[in-house]
Order: sequence, then C-alpha cells, then structure tokens
Amino acid sequence: MSGRPEPLWPLFAGIEALDGVGPKTAQALQGAGIETPRDLLYTLPYSGIDRQLRETVQGADLPAVLTVEAVIGAHRPASRKGGAYRIEADDAQTRFQLVFFRGRADYLTKVLPTGARRILSGRVELFDGVPQMVHPEHILPPEDADELPGYEPVYPLTGPVTQKQMVRALRDALTRLPDLAEWIDPGQRAQEGWPGWAEALRATHAPEGPGDLQQTAPARIRLAYDELMAHQLTLALARAHRRKARGMVTRGDGRLRARVLAALPYRPTGAQERAVAEIAADMAGPDRMNRLLQGDVGAGKTLVAFQALLTAVEAGGQGVMMAPTEILARQHMEGLQPLAESAGVVLEILTGRDKGAEREAKLAALSAGDIQVLVGTHAVFQADVAFADLRLAVVDEQHRFGVRQRLELGRKGAAADVLVMTATPIPRSLALAQYGDMDVSVLDEKPPGRKPVKTALMSVERMEEVVAHLHRAVAEGRQAYWVCPLVEESENSDLIAAEHRFKLLRAALGEGVVGLVHGQMPPAEKDRAMADFVAGRTSVLVATTVIEVGVNVPNASIMVIERAEIFGLAQLHQLRGRVGRGEAQSTCLLMYQPPLSESGMKRLTTLRETEDGFRIAEVDLQMRGAGDLIGVAQSGLPRFQVADLERQSALMEVAQSDARKLLAEDPALESPRGRAARHLLWLMRQDEAIRLIGVG
Repeated sequence: MSGRPEPLWPLFAGIEALDGVGPKTAQALQGAGIETPRDLLYTLPYSGIDRQLRETVQGADLPAVLTVEAVIGAHRPASRKGGAYRIEADDAQTRFQLVFFRGRADYLTKVLPTGARRILSGRVELFDGVPQMVHPEHILPPEDADELPGYEPVYPLTGPVTQKQMVRALRDALTRLPDLAEWIDPGQRAQEGWPGWAEALRATHAPEGPGDLQQTAPARIRLAYDELMAHQLTLALARAHRRKARGMVTRGDGRLRARVLAALPYRPTGAQERAVAEIAADMAGPDRMNRLLQGDVGAGKTLVAFQALLTAVEAGGQGVMMAPTEILARQHMEGLQPLAESAGVVLEILTGRDKGAEREAKLAALSAGDIQVLVGTHAVFQADVAFADLRLAVVDEQHRFGVRQRLELGRKGAAADVLVMTATPIPRSLALAQYGDMDVSVLDEKPPGRKPVKTALMSVERMEEVVAHLHRAVAEGRQAYWVCPLVEESENSDLIAAEHRFKLLRAALGEGVVGLVHGQMPPAEKDRAMADFVAGRTSVLVATTVIEVGVNVPNASIMVIERAEIFGLAQLHQLRGRVGRGEAQSTCLLMYQPPLSESGMKRLTTLRETEDGFRIAEVDLQMRGAGDLIGVAQSGLPRFQVADLERQSALMEVAQSDARKLLAEDPALESPRGRAARHLLWLMRQDEAIRLIGVG
C-alpha cells in the first residue's frame, strides 16, 4: 500500500497537464488549493445559466441572459475614443443591438461579419426602448450550436481564471476519469438510486437545470457520501487499530454499585442506567474501551463515571479520574466522597500540591493497591506514579485533554479502558465527525430534583434594577455569579471590564461581599477567590468565563451574564448550567446592549425557550455552521468539499455504520470491495488511513 494505485495517477498529475492551463492559470488555481485534476473535478459548479436557444429576444422578461440565432447587420464603430461599438442583429422577430466597449473593428468584423448567421448568448437589457446585448458571452456559427450546453455550469472562480478556462480544463479532466470498482455497498446504492462515481462526477459538471445543482441531486449526494465514507473509514481504522492493543477483561459483580444506588435519595434516569450498562459491557469485553460519555449540563455524568470506576474496583483493580484543573479535581473529590463512603471504597486525590512525605505515602499506597480510586490532575502522569492494577481511566472535558495525554495514560495501565466525559452537547453530525472513532453514550435526560432555571432577557440600560435585585437576594443569603464579557481579544480589556464591574458592585453591596476571578490572576489567588465563594464567605463572584467548566456551588442561584449577545449559544448554555444545582429556584439574566441584531435575538430567545443542550447545539450549528462552532479549528474537524455536516448528518450516520461493517467483515480491506475502498482513501487523500492499512 506504499504507493498511489496506478489507475489514479492521471488524476494526481500536475494541473498544468490540462488543456488550456498555462503557467499563470496554474499558479492562480494552485493559490486556491487546486493542484491536480482531482482537485479540479471536486470543484463543483455552484450555479448555472440557462442557455436554451429561443426564437427571439422579444417578449422576454428583461434584463435576462438569452440565447438566439440572428443575422448580423450593420457595424457602427464608436464615434469617440472609449465609446461603444454597436452592431445590429435581427432574430426571427425583432432587431436588437450588440454593444462592445473598447471594441476593435478588425476583430469584430472577422467574428461578426455583416450578413452572417450567428448564435449569440449573453445578458440582454432594454436601453431607450431598444434591446441590447452587451459583450455576448458566446458567439458561434449555427453548425457549432451543440458546443453550447443548454444549461451552463458556473464555477467558483479564482483570480484571473475565466469560466471558459475552467470549462476547458474540466472537459479535459473528465476524460481522465479511471474506471474504478464500486466501494459503496451495492444494496445501499441500488436502494438510493445513486449513480456510479465517474458517472456522478460527469453529471455534476453537466447539470441540466437548477435541480442538478442542489445538494439533494443524486449525483451530489453520492459524491458527498464518498467523502463522509472516506472520513468514517479513517476513524473506523483508527478504532480497529486501537482495539488491536489487547484490553483487559474487567467484570464486576455489582456489589459496590448496588451499595451506592441504595444510598442515593433518587433512582438513576433511564439514560444513566443505559450508559452504565454500555460501559460495563465494554469493560467486560477483551478490547480496550474507548467511549465518549456525552451529557448535557446536570445530566448526572459523575454518577455514571463513578459506577464505572466501581466496576474496576469490584474486579480487583483500580480506577483514576482525571480533571483538567486543580479546582475541578477537588470538586470531583468532594462530589465522589459520599458515594465512595457508601460503597466502602478508598478514594484519594493527587495534584501538583502534594509534596514530600505526604506524596510519598500516597504513591506507596497507590502502588500497593490500597488506594482504589484516585482523583487527580495531570500530576498522575509523572514518572514515579505507579498503579498496582489500573483498569479504567475517566477523563473529564475532552478539549483540555488531547490525544497525546490519552496515550500517556494508556502507558500507565497498558490496557486500561478509557472513558471520556464531555459536558458540551455536540450535535450528532459533529460528534460523528469528531469522535467517530469512539463509541458514544448520551445522557439526554435530567435527573429528578433538577429545577428548571428561569431565564430572562434585560437591556443593560436597566443595570440599576438588577443591582437592587441582587442586593435583596444577597440579604436573603443567596449567592450569584456575575459574568463579564471578553470585550476585545486583548487580555487587558477583559481585565479592565471585570475590575470595573467588581468595584461598582462592591460599592453597591458592601465590602467583603464580592469576589473576583479572571484569566490574569495567579492560580493560587484564583483558587482562593473560588474557595471563598464555594464556602459562602463571598456572596457574589465577578468573573470572566473561567467559571464555565464544571464549577459546582449548589447555593448559587443567580447568574447574570453581561453583554450576553456577544457570547456563543453553547457558552451561554454552559454558564447557565452553573446555577439550578441546589434547592432554590434559580434565575439567569441575559443582559444585552440594544439594539439586538437578528441573530443575537435568536440566540437569546432560544436560550429563554429551552434548556435542552442538544437542541441548543443544533440551533447553534444551523446559525454558525460547522466551521465556526466552538473550538472546531483545533479539534481537527475535517473540511469537506461536497458534504455539508449541518444538513447531511443522517448521511454521516449511514457512512459510519457502513464503514464499521465493511471493516468488521474485511479488516485488511483485501476483498474486491475492500480494494475499491482503498482507492477511495487514496482519492480522498486520507493519508492517516493509508498508513494504518500499511501497518495493519
């Protein structure tokens, strides 16, 4: 599998090999990322022009692009320099004018000789009651009429490249299409009525009307599916490759889990029970688990994760739960402590703060197997940290914890199962694109006892009322977050905004009532301000968005978000999720600066109307597009040329199940369809997949 298969060579030649592509055009195309005939073939037309031949320009709804056959009449060269050169023309019913600015007489008399018949196609407008075609786009003798397509595709152009050059180069590129075996499941292709690959490309570049340019045209769906299939094959190969690394069979007897459930004041939701069962089944299997636990704010991920950790302990092993920051590690510790006590399990925490003799003692207990569940920050990666028998690693918040760290963790327990938790609901299509190599459990129900958060919109002009309301709430013993916007990209301005708000609130509410956290603070100070708020020593915490991930203060029941309209939907949803965790009825105030733009209004009203994070994520995706969703740039989300993640998520699901099925039946891609799939991976430049097949 080392070299590109021979049938694909013509598609990966230099772009200058194509008809009509000289050095300058080649340079312009390369600047737009079109380096080979393959790239040109995947540059699809985005609109089209109707060039159907008609009898006359008369009676047409002008201005419009029209195509007629006409007899060329008298030439009237420009009377002054830079004026218009006019030529009369008669179609079957009326006389009109052809107009050329800076027209050269010698050229025009050669192309449009008086008395000759010509097919003319171009934009016709009325000027002083006379129809005029300015600079016709096509001039042909009638015997060449079939050269003009009835419906002409229009391409996204790059710099100096003209439509004519694109069409000419594409015509040549289409002659180079090799005859490739089919990689799509034949039953599926027949059911959908999709054309073959080469046929689909030809059809896409020869649309017969606007319908053929739609995403819903069979040829386009087929090409989109190829892209999604190649991407999902890559992820499925990565998944299969990782599963080859032997896992451990971890089967618990359920006794510790039963103790925890008996001690809980409520029953787990159906979604939690389902996730626990999926995880237990993975752990009991011989392959390494690589599962994503995706839950909305407050869906009870911690309980599910702890049940998984107890499964490891029941089987005689150990578990570790990793958090991205010290604050979150301590919170996990506090949240899990009562559960661990009810199960009778030894739980410990290890962070960068552990030093000297205390650290030594913890490490000794860990390597002896006396600590059964460890909670920690990246400090657990240090070389001297050794487990007696690590079976499961639970990783909190994917985006702060990259693939490299996941591998590191794998070395600590060579075959440990991995469960990644994320609190950011991701629309199904993006989850498949981003985490398609993982198995996904979704918590989409709220546990009983979570009260809905009342969400209200308010103009910043009513700031004084909000502060007065806060004053009363603090007097009643309630706690509040006040989130300040990141005004510009610069760190300093966000600091100034937060400090300014902090001073104003301190003046209004009194000394010692208000705390402040922002990105510029030394970590120890940040921890201290957070700890004061958690303990209730301060009642209001002014913060930039550092609080969005995971902070848990059940007594906090008010969330004020200033300039809410400049935050993303997902972020606002995360921030709101910080309240509504305790007994009190919680409120979230979205303060905006009028006038609100239409999209700002839509974001804020969506939040007011729903607390369903998955629904919010879908709206976010529709409004902003996949390329713009939080952190997509660094998440390695693929860029598709034909497929559209927002609108074709169902197609992505089919591609995933098809890719996994193909690899289950043919892991080395050696069957006829498997070999065809290799061509697809080369065609789509899936180098990672090609490498995996090579090493597999």
